[in-house]
Amino acid sequence: MASAVLNGAENLTLIRSLSPPSKGLGCLAADFHGKNSLKLNSVPCGKISIGVRKNRATFIPKCSASASRPASQPRFIQHKKEAFWFYRFLSIVYDHVINPGHWTEDMRDEALEPADLNNRNMIVVDVGGGTGFTTLGIVKHVDAKNVTILDQSPHQLEKAKQKEALKECRIIEGDAEDLPFLTDSVDRYVSAGSIEYWPDPQRGIKEAYRVLRIGGKACIIGPVYPTFWLSRFFADVWMLFPKEEEYIEWFEKAGFQDVRINRIGPKWYRGVRRHGLIMGCSVTGIKPASGDSPLKLGPIAEDVSKPVNPFVFLLRFILGAMAATYYVLVPIYMWIKDQIVPKDQPI
Repeated sequence: MASAVLNGAENLTLIRSLSPPSKGLGCLAADFHGKNSLKLNSVPCGKISIGVRKNRATFIPKCSASASRPASQPRFIQHKKEAFWFYRFLSIVYDHVINPGHWTEDMRDEALEPADLNNRNMIVVDVGGGTGFTTLGIVKHVDAKNVTILDQSPHQLEKAKQKEALKECRIIEGDAEDLPFLTDSVDRYVSAGSIEYWPDPQRGIKEAYRVLRIGGKACIIGPVYPTFWLSRFFADVWMLFPKEEEYIEWFEKAGFQDVRINRIGPKWYRGVRRHGLIMGCSVTGIKPASGDSPLKLGPIAEDVSKPVNPFVFLLRFILGAMAATYYVLVPIYMWIKDQIVPKDQPI
């Protein structure tokens, strides 16, 4: 039976010192209060320069990015087949159970702001668009007929097709690491809550670069790595929680310029980031020249056509789903703390 199942998977806290990679988000402190944009440059390690302008802080951490973590590490739902079946069941409750705790409408609107969706005639692709929750934010600014939603999960896409505001969107199945779009063909690339399932994030960001037109902007919204030990353990078991400097490195290696991070999070977290966030930052970059990315990569990390051991698959899937349960409980815990702890005290 397992074999048959597999066949279907086609206020602001400034930083005082550098944190070691094993203790937090690379060069950046874990806790953060307020709405801020970060521009990070990968240069040799040194002191962190902080400039404040109009109540907005720009962080320029002078620290080289850590190497990408290989797909072979045991994150059990970070492969296409696991993710396919994970969302086969999660799609049933995604909009009603997952989003309220991790991906709210105000977070979505804040995360999309740096994407500069400033013209209703823009051609936009929403990669890993799932149920269309993020797309609903996009079509506030861009005509739905100019928006394409792509996802590998037909179960998620069925939910998107049911949303009236998305009826004119083009909705297709596809792979974020091998996009079915022409080079230099779109004005904006958006991907929210998808990168954590990519076996090879660098390849996915390289594809974002390829399909954009010159001057186009990519906006990837995704998790951030926890610093609290227990949250870090479950994050590493479940799926990819990148460090902030990893996002920057992936974008810059792909060829993007003016790479920036805007931190987001549920209001009731009060800026706390030590548990990590499933939706924790919005990363943007601009394509400076036409054509494909200058980055050359080897073979695709995961070939979904290859057979897998069904018992190993089921074990990985069960362990990953159990770890995911922890991240259902974390926002509930933070919401309770927000209700109990006085507003003038940190949580």
